[in-house]
Amino acid sequence: MAVLAAAQLLDELMGRHRNTNPNEKIKKPNWEDPEYCKYYMVKFCPHDLFVNTRADLGACPKVHDDEVKDLFEKADFSYKKSQYIEEFLRFCRHMINDVERKIQKGKQRLELMNSRPEGPPMTQAQTEKNQEQVSLLSEKITALVQEAEEAGTCGNVEQAQGLMKLCDRLKEEKDQLLKQQENSHWSMTAELAAAQEKQMEVCPVCGAFLIVGDAQQRIDDHLSGKQHVGYFKLRQAYEEMVASREKEQQEKEKRRREDREKERERSTRGGGLGSDRRDRERMERDRERDRDKDKDKDTVREKDRHRENRDEKNNRDEKNNRDEKNNRDEKNNRDEKNNRDEKNNREEKNNRHEDRDRERERDRDRDQRRDRDKEREKERSDRDRERDRDRDRKHRRRSPHERSRRRSRDRR
Repeated sequence: MAVLAAAQLLDELMGRHRNTNPNEKIKKPNWEDPEYCKYYMVKFCPHDLFVNTRADLGACPKVHDDEVKDLFEKADFSYKKSQYIEEFLRFCRHMINDVERKIQKGKQRLELMNSRPEGPPMTQAQTEKNQEQVSLLSEKITALVQEAEEAGTCGNVEQAQGLMKLCDRLKEEKDQLLKQQENSHWSMTAELAAAQEKQMEVCPVCGAFLIVGDAQQRIDDHLSGKQHVGYFKLRQAYEEMVASREKEQQEKEKRRREDREKERERSTRGGGLGSDRRDRERMERDRERDRDKDKDKDTVREKDRHRENRDEKNNRDEKNNRDEKNNRDEKNNRDEKNNRDEKNNREEKNNRHEDRDRERERDRDRDQRRDRDKEREKERSDRDRERDRDRDRKHRRRSPHERSRRRSRDRR
């Protein structure tokens, strides 16, 4: 919005063709182009009435050009021009209806605020009497509840139910007295508040709340404010255009009646055969002229319709192209994402296989080391056993008993 407002400001200062090249052919403005604001050409743009207020409509997205507005005002009446006027009146009617609903809600709110409870406030004696009755009813209710409990304890169910019904009626009477006392208190409070607070009213133009009998400076500030002036201008323009349209319709009806009366007078006027023939020829020419006018109007409407259909088709084609481009971009993004995911999955799978292979390799190395350790241990144990046997043999060879035993064996 800020960029659009800056562009409009530059267009107003430097002209609409500020970015064109010196040798470039400048296109002549046409009020039928969709880039120009329809409301501004008809009367004024409502977006400019309520700037920086609560009813701000924002910046207008279309171009405001005084030259195009002059072309629109000088152009002959056509179907498209009447469409522009109808659209402006419809927009104004919509805004006026919104502010009318706001005014009605404000009046209902003031009526609700100024409403008072029914009945006059109670005096001090009536209040004291009411409190005494409430206290007596409370005592009676307490006694009845105790009697009902005793009757229920003794087994007298019917008597207990009757006492409880009587107790309920006394409670209802007590509630009514308390409600009457509260209403009296609220009535006195409301009268004091109404006497102290200021009276308010609703502005019949913009729906704002005003203080009755306020200072003239504040009233003048409100009347000169943007919101009040904007709605006043909107109402005035709508009423003037509606009145002018009704006046034009009345004039057309009047001219039509006068033409019919003239034709009737010519037909009833005396004359010979030639005069009748001339009248018929004149009437025929008038009919031909009317038919030609109707054909021209139909041709203009058809051209406008074709132009609107062409604009709608171009807009649809642009929208379809944008949608196709967005779909292609989304598809490409999805494909890229899928490819990345597949690549990541393959890399993860390869990493898992590599980890598994490395784990297997480590297990195989561990088993081989374990086997080598076992073989070394076995060889070591064999060497130890061999060494022990050699030691035993040497020891037996050196023993005296063994030598004597060997000698005796040799002697034999």
